Amino acid sequence: MPSRKVKEYLDQAGIKYEIMEHDTVYTAQEVAAVTHVSGEELAKTVIINADGKIMMAVMPSTRKIDFELLKKNLGAKNITLTKEQDFSPLFPDCEIGAMPPLGKLYKMEMIVDQSLAEDTQIVFNAGTHHDIIKISYADFEKLEQPKLANITGHI
Repeated sequence: MPSRKVKEYLDQAGIKYEIMEHDTVYTAQEVAAVTHVSGEELAKTVIINADGKIMMAVMPSTRKIDFELLKKNLGAKNITLTKEQDFSPLFPDCEIGAMPPLGKLYKMEMIVDQSLAEDTQIVFNAGTHHDIIKISYADFEKLEQPKLANITGHI
């Protein structure tokens, strides 16, 4: 079952979604493999520290952050990955490493790799290591109004 907080957030916003349960796995690649979801549609959420501000960076699970592009797009001088022990208290309803890309729900700024907007749907962790949620990208965009940028170096 997904995080109750995530489910309530989507329900209150009137977002249609599909919950997909799967065997417990811990990496985005494993999630894509067990759910047969394309790694380009499966979004991973990475928590970063941009000049002292904790933020979400969201990208396809097959990609890695290009830190120089991310600095440029955020106008930041220094960006580092945030350690799990530093960000896990911000997601009390989620298993560590299974944070959904719902910045408004967790009161965090979010930047999303523009390639995710090219798909009709987006799939992401539902706060657990055994559930994912699939929604239309249009609904995700309406709900989150994310800042889009090329943050992985892929065009």
